[in-house]
Amino acid sequence: MSSRIGVVTFPGSLDDRDALRAVTTMGGDAVPLWHGAHDLRGVDAVILPGGFSYGDYLRTGALARFADVMDEVRDFARGGGPVLGICNGFQILCEAGLLPGALSRNASLRFLCRTVPLRVETSATPVTGRLVPGEVVEIPIKHGEGRYVADGDLLARLEDEGQVVFRYAHADGTVDERANPNGSAASIAGVRNDAGNVVGLMPHPEHAVDPDVGPVGGQPLFASLLEHVGARV
Repeated sequence: MSSRIGVVTFPGSLDDRDALRAVTTMGGDAVPLWHGAHDLRGVDAVILPGGFSYGDYLRTGALARFADVMDEVRDFARGGGPVLGICNGFQILCEAGLLPGALSRNASLRFLCRTVPLRVETSATPVTGRLVPGEVVEIPIKHGEGRYVADGDLLARLEDEGQVVFRYAHADGTVDERANPNGSAASIAGVRNDAGNVVGLMPHPEHAVDPDVGPVGGQPLFASLLEHVGARV
């Protein structure tokens, strides 16, 4: 039996179907979840996709955090269930207090859309189990508010506890400001929570699984997630 991966649709979500298709492409059972639902339909993992939930009025993710389904997602995460937030989903998880830090306007104040190299910082998450620290994957970004921000104490804790999951990098894995597209603190492109079961990243792995349309750097992330939940069942 395939692992069941739920993908939440909020008002305004536009990458939910891409995430559902990516799960199916990688061999999982994709389960649509509605923002007003009070039931996660028995899924083994939850994805909060990218795409302007609630139009992102007020502040990105600030309204979506109050959606009914987020109560279920919080309980699921607190119980150890794997949760992945992509782009707007990352913003929602930060707004909901499930991930540390926040996302703000890109340093350039311009919307960015291109494929970027990411350096893997840890394999100790549900989406990086098949990856090796230092390995580089190429995944597209498309965001206007993807700049990860945190104060000095939080950044130090993230580094000390190994909670940085991805950094923007050059193709050879070198990290510097020239490879940091949005001005994120410490070039951070993804983080995890203390327990390691909740991960957020700004790039879009769901857009990088089909070799006919672009890079496939998202494949190992979905493969890792399916392997992780398969081992838990």
